[in-house]
Amino acid sequence: MAYKIVVMGASLGGVSALGTLFEELPSDFPLPIAVVHHRGAASGPQLRSLLQKHARLRLREPLDKDPIEPGFIYLAPADYHLLVEDDHLSLSTEGRVSYARPSIDVLFESAAYSYAEGTIAIALTGANRDGARGAAVVKEQGGYLIVQDPKSAECPVLPKTVLDTTSADRIAPLREIAAVLRQLGDVV
Repeated sequence: MAYKIVVMGASLGGVSALGTLFEELPSDFPLPIAVVHHRGAASGPQLRSLLQKHARLRLREPLDKDPIEPGFIYLAPADYHLLVEDDHLSLSTEGRVSYARPSIDVLFESAAYSYAEGTIAIALTGANRDGARGAAVVKEQGGYLIVQDPKSAECPVLPKTVLDTTSADRIAPLREIAAVLRQLGDVV
């Protein structure tokens, strides 16, 4: 199976979880990564700067219609939904989903509809159900779903809700997710 993209979603506890995961990914990881972390409209570039300190890959907040390229982590800008559309990313200010913009569901669903079985989705720590519906769509479209073991999540609501909604291909403690990704990244 040739994977095309990795999409990740997190909220409460996500800064620490994403930093831990990014530290373990090599600079030559072959897949582009798109990330939604719930944050408010007033959130500035500090999150990108903070996460970049932990990542070997280049991290950026994309502009609307930016091309999707390997070697990048694309972080949804504050107060914008991030969508995957074939070979580029789109931004949207449509309504909040489960009280969130950016929304994990929006990212996961758009990736699943664009890349189907070429999608790897990762549901991390979080305080609400945003991401559960999108994870189900990833599975329906043939994608690969990794869920952080709720026992290793700072806030287990999101991973538990995903597991109550759909089946995961892999449930793993946070510290093991990067190793799973590296293995899957070898299958491109």
